[in-house]
Amino acid sequence: MKPEHEVVETLGLFRIHTHYYASPAPQGTIILVNGSLATMAAFAQTVRFLQPHFNVVLFDEPYSGESKRYNANQRPITKEQEAGILLELIAHFHADHMLSFSWGGASALLALAQRPPSIRKAVVMAFSPLINSAMRDYLENGIDLLLNCERRKLGMLLNDTIGEHLPSLVKRYNFRHIISLDEHEYQQMAFHVSQVLTQDTRCYLTGSANIDVPLLFINGDLDRYTSPQDARHFSRHMRDCAYATVTGAGHFLDMENKEAWQQTRDAVLGFITNSLPQHGQAQPAVAPRQVVGLKQNQLGLV
Repeated sequence: MKPEHEVVETLGLFRIHTHYYASPAPQGTIILVNGSLATMAAFAQTVRFLQPHFNVVLFDEPYSGESKRYNANQRPITKEQEAGILLELIAHFHADHMLSFSWGGASALLALAQRPPSIRKAVVMAFSPLINSAMRDYLENGIDLLLNCERRKLGMLLNDTIGEHLPSLVKRYNFRHIISLDEHEYQQMAFHVSQVLTQDTRCYLTGSANIDVPLLFINGDLDRYTSPQDARHFSRHMRDCAYATVTGAGHFLDMENKEAWQQTRDAVLGFITNSLPQHGQAQPAVAPRQVVGLKQNQLGLV
């Protein structure tokens, strides 16, 4: 089914291009939040398993994808502004669930800390509250390439690091995408990377104790950059966290292979539709609120 297109005015400053996929049997509406340097196209595999059950809203940030032609993009926007955009889109589409990927988790958590009244649950994929040594090396190598618009080197860096487990075809697509970006998109990402490197994770954990909806954190067991072990530290900042580990997957989870797609699908849908263990149900020898993965004996020990 083709999506409906709409350009939505937000914050009195930005025009956001959105796609709305209507579900044949909707159990609600879920809004998806892109990772850095990504566009709506990156969620193609995720829409496949969501759209049969939920109306799905996708959007591009003001500086990227189909939104950038509507905006001046003369200066970088902050994560707080991205969170404000997300809050207005949630209200506009009456979204009751949210799913973010990678650095999209930063604006997602900032938005959730404002307690949008319609949101009931949220899923945060491939994100961590810690900047470990692998991620710090990646960001420190990347920021100089971003500032100097070293397109080809940046494309190779992404594929050799966080994209290391992607199929070769997807790596080629990623490379072509990265080298085709406008200069302001590199400057935007450099702005956020600089924030993270100087402030560590405080810039997106601020107010996270205010989040009052259940969250599921999903990470790949092969992901060295936002590892399952590091993601588990979210429990220090938030009250109602569950965790799932996708086995045989790195940072890009459902994009990497069929089995990872199936595990991601089952974890997301199980959490949102309450078909997996919820808070208060015992899980022997496992920390509280652990979500069972695709196979019954594979617990998300993160």
